[in-house]
Amino acid sequence: MRHHPYPAATRRTVLQQGLAGAAGIAAAIASPQGFAQGAAWPNRPVTLVVGYPPGGQTDFAGRMVTTGMQTVLGQGVVIDNKAGAGGNIGTDNVVKAAPDGYRLLVGNGNITLNPHTYRNTAMADPLKLVPIGLLLTSSLVLAVPNTVPAKNVKEFIEWVKAQDKAGKDIDYASAGPGSLTHASMELFRDRIGKPKMNHVPYKGSGPAMTDLISGRVSAMFDAASVVAPFIKSGQLRPLLVTGAKRVPAFPDIPTAAESGVKDFEVISFIGLYGPPGLPADIVAKANGAMNTALKDPKIQAGILERGDEPGGGTPEQLAKLTRYYFDLWRDIVKANDIRAE
Repeated sequence: MRHHPYPAATRRTVLQQGLAGAAGIAAAIASPQGFAQGAAWPNRPVTLVVGYPPGGQTDFAGRMVTTGMQTVLGQGVVIDNKAGAGGNIGTDNVVKAAPDGYRLLVGNGNITLNPHTYRNTAMADPLKLVPIGLLLTSSLVLAVPNTVPAKNVKEFIEWVKAQDKAGKDIDYASAGPGSLTHASMELFRDRIGKPKMNHVPYKGSGPAMTDLISGRVSAMFDAASVVAPFIKSGQLRPLLVTGAKRVPAFPDIPTAAESGVKDFEVISFIGLYGPPGLPADIVAKANGAMNTALKDPKIQAGILERGDEPGGGTPEQLAKLTRYYFDLWRDIVKANDIRAE
């Protein structure tokens, strides 16, 4: 059993810890003697590459910190959406970028999945990226439509196993083959005894949600911020959240552990990364600017209202989180033959 590198400590606690370190970073930035090698950075706008179209969770995470980072850095911070291949086009763009701090990546948890699920395509190695800091985290929610009779996780597992025993099909949706939503359901199946469930991939969460609400498919894992509107409207029934603690926006939804599902903890995370070889002093400046942006009460409120939680903290914390999920998904992908193609 792996020990999660970002355990029960709340995201707010981690943010506060990161801000304590950021105070020292800010002082060093202000000092003429600080960061000699990167003292000129930035002297022009900084680009945050997002490997997804505008409007999604990853794009939101990047845009929410641009103003705050601009204020600290004294230069423009702009978003460049390079969508495609599950975020890999954007990742590859930054992996190949010059290590000068002017192209950084807003990367989500899919960067730890893609190298394992894209079997016939060369994927950018996320472990080559230089972690800067965590932008936000989100528990996933196991949601079912009102056509499913189960009112809680225990009843859902019993219902799925009964359907399997009777030879009836249970279809579950994902935002795409090899996505986090796909891998999370396979991990869930693994933890409850591997009852038969058919994977129905969609081109994104939007169309998947449409069919989930209608009852064409019977279950789906997705980020709390994605399913929140449909839970609030009563169109979907939430059964569990995948994080170590309940989501502040949905305090009545139990965790997997509270629901009796052991060794099942998954968070969707979005972090800021730099290209290989990015100097430590630039990492420190970018981390300090990011943490300062995340301290803004309006930004924190905007993140929490969506069902997400503010990130923050050190590059080392993001590095551990990235490595943990890289190893976890490698094993789950191999055991369940998960493919993105």
